Amino acid sequence: MPPSDNQYTKLRWLLTIAGLFLYVGDIWTDIGLAVKYFREGHVVWTGLTLVFVLGGLLVTQIFSYAWYRDDMKDDMKDVMMNAEEKPTESGLSRGRLVVLHLFGVGIFSRYYHLLKKGFTVVWTHSYAVHGRSDEEHCILFCMATDLSMLKLFETFLESAPQLLLQLYIVLGQEGCSVLQYFSMAFSFFNIAWSLVDYRRCRCRSLPHIGEMPSGLSTVIYLLYKLCTITSHILSYTLLLILSPYGAIAPTVLWLVGTTWTHMLKTDFCTSRRLEILYRAVIGVILTFTFFNVKGKDTKVAMIVYYSFYAFVNIAAPLLLALLKPELHTATFLLTVGSIIFGGSVLGLVCLVLYYLLLHPREKWREADEVDGLGKETHAAMRVQNFLRPG
Repeated sequence: MPPSDNQYTKLRWLLTIAGLFLYVGDIWTDIGLAVKYFREGHVVWTGLTLVFVLGGLLVTQIFSYAWYRDDMKDDMKDVMMNAEEKPTESGLSRGRLVVLHLFGVGIFSRYYHLLKKGFTVVWTHSYAVHGRSDEEHCILFCMATDLSMLKLFETFLESAPQLLLQLYIVLGQEGCSVLQYFSMAFSFFNIAWSLVDYRRCRCRSLPHIGEMPSGLSTVIYLLYKLCTITSHILSYTLLLILSPYGAIAPTVLWLVGTTWTHMLKTDFCTSRRLEILYRAVIGVILTFTFFNVKGKDTKVAMIVYYSFYAFVNIAAPLLLALLKPELHTATFLLTVGSIIFGGSVLGLVCLVLYYLLLHPREKWREADEVDGLGKETHAAMRVQNFLRPG
């Protein structure tokens, strides 16, 4: 009998390993690049490469620990310790959690416990014998969703800006090393993986939302996101090549995105300070792509966002051609400009197709409107109040 959508399958377990491989590969290739730049005397490139790696690592550790701490209050077994400071099946005490996150391996502990518990459930079937199959699969999906949300933070704090930096370095010089190619490839695929993984995990972790269908819907959604993000990063790259002051454009966008998120009065975190950090992180994400921040109708917001997106993508290659034609050959401008234009058009077409034909409107509307479904744990509220795929 084929597995139901309610089960955490062997394929999902294997794909979790693939996601871990991409995560580790992305970080280590970036660290390798930082070492390479340092040896070559490029201090600024070394610093920026490390800043993106450490920034993404720091933010994910902060939120990972905060979520563990919140979940302790809910006495969630097999995920964290209980309110009496005794370790659960995961073996994590409060002190161990603090040490793990101080050393930057909190997200790896989540991978470890998800893979360990997933192996027990989907490969040994021990829980099915005791009649706890549905409960254990639900816990696995909650663990996977928390991990996917942290990966989404890491993606836009580390992988996306790292891809922008490496493209700027590569396009600004004549050669490109193998390590630079690997770094950009890992960053690109890490972005793609985190987007699809988060969308699918979020759909499944909320009981009143159907799982994201496979096949055409996933492909169209992935094309929409990757084409718009890649073309936007290339446009930012051209602005940086035009002048270092081109960094003002994404900085202004970050400020606008953060301010807009603040005006929406998000309530994702349990503390005021974390909420401010969360809104700043969402501002970074909105610099590269659009997400539904508050779970409301965002048709107008999307139109405004992608109108400005199209303006930047048209203006960047035109400004470089008009103001600095001596920087690169006509072939370079034509190639990069064509990629930006083609990616923008394809991405926007996929966006329209997805929301007109493939987006599950009724289920998503229910997700935004219905409260109090099931036990209102911190984990459930976290998923409900986080970014809606958009």
